[in-house]
Amino acid sequence: MRRLRLIALVAAASLAAGSLFAAEKKKKKKEEREITQTLEIPKDPPQAVVAEAARLVFHVSALSSKGLLSQQVRDGLKDLQRQARGAAIVKLRAFVAGSGDMRRVQAIVSETFTDRRQPLPALSVVQVGGLPLLGAQVVLESVAVAKKPVNPSGLAFISGQQERSDAPLDPAAPLVGQSLAGVGAALRAAGAESADVARVTCYVSTLADVNTVRASVARAFPKAAWNVVQVRRASLGSLAECEAVARLRAVPDGRLKMLNPEGLPKSPHYSQVALVAPGRLALSGMQMAFGYQDQDLRLAFLRLAKALESVGAKISDTAVSSIYPLSERMTEQIRAVRGQFYNPASPPAATLLGFEGLPSLDASCAVDVVALIR
Repeated sequence: MRRLRLIALVAAASLAAGSLFAAEKKKKKKEEREITQTLEIPKDPPQAVVAEAARLVFHVSALSSKGLLSQQVRDGLKDLQRQARGAAIVKLRAFVAGSGDMRRVQAIVSETFTDRRQPLPALSVVQVGGLPLLGAQVVLESVAVAKKPVNPSGLAFISGQQERSDAPLDPAAPLVGQSLAGVGAALRAAGAESADVARVTCYVSTLADVNTVRASVARAFPKAAWNVVQVRRASLGSLAECEAVARLRAVPDGRLKMLNPEGLPKSPHYSQVALVAPGRLALSGMQMAFGYQDQDLRLAFLRLAKALESVGAKISDTAVSSIYPLSERMTEQIRAVRGQFYNPASPPAATLLGFEGLPSLDASCAVDVVALIR
């Protein structure tokens, strides 16, 4: 009898222990689920940020073929932080190639800057046809604010100098050479030299001769951060268009002055060079248009105007704009619509050419700008 009682006591103790273990395990799982459910949603980047023109520095991330898009974005951000050397990054532009989800770029940028307890930068994300490294899926351009003035006389923003050939198989290098010559002419009109160029971005229709293109850019502007991207996977003709930003050697007359040098194309829709004196600037994120009608484009520009107004700028004081349409036929529509918002007597410097895609499947076009805060 005593033995039976002992067995019963042991069984009861085992049952109680098992119940306690099960309860603890259930409680732990519940806590884990609760922790997962309370994760913060990544913050949206600001629609516009404010920065001092005299302190802006420009960098381009190194290309990498390691991992997929998410890892390459993280590696690119680390590289830009290293190059910035303590300067606060206020604007990012990401060119994405391949089939990765472009929406991941915004999420990773938000997570990275939030984890570092740094303000989020304004952001533009555009899909391109290719990058000049096999396996590379993203290249990042940054604008950061240095602790001390590095552009004491201000900046020159130079429009994309487009060169085309109707033959789709023509190499890019000769066209890039002609485009860089146009950038050089714009520089001279601004009173700057090749050593003053801070960043050059060249858009090309093919990367078949990219090593020659790289050599041309490095030789023309040896101190500049430079970037080369293929705008589309397929093109009806050969194309090269290089844009640039350079430090001025003399303060321009007035806060914002537009130039259209002799020898460069003249257009009522844009200026070849925008000279920006030291002072505050608004750098916008990307505003997308959804649809292909004039009113769809107009809504995008209205949202852009509101974003600039939120930081004290006006869209009519735009110094330079970058426009990313997904259809060549939209070009004339864009020119007509943007003229309703920009200063028609003195339109901004600009780059406008067709790209492969945007972060939203419904998007038809996107725009970002740099504008004066008076």
